Amino acid sequence: MAKYLISFPSAAMVVPENELESVGRAAHAVIEEAKAAGVYVFAGGIAEDVPPVLVAADASIAEGGYPWAPPLNGGYTVLELPSREAAIAWAARLAQACRCQQELRVFGSDQQS
Repeated sequence: MAKYLISFPSAAMVVPENELESVGRAAHAVIEEAKAAGVYVFAGGIAEDVPPVLVAADASIAEGGYPWAPPLNGGYTVLELPSREAAIAWAARLAQACRCQQELRVFGSDQQS
């Protein structure tokens, strides 16, 4: 089984303020289903009020992320699933709950990790 990252950037979720609570309930319901199915690894969102820092090999830090990269924000879910097809099905359920498209990626395996 492989681990899949299902995610969306903050700008993708365009939901009226008065509907955010119902979107949250729907998304949490899908997460609860994933837990019940035994495929849940973890989920959450990037804390956008905490700025990133770059940490160098010499332990020096610089405020901000990579200047050339788009900002990393939004929500994510990691599930362990038997196939890409199963991952697509879960991503579709999350897309419906969150009312926005979800990006699907598979983690490469590293036997030493």
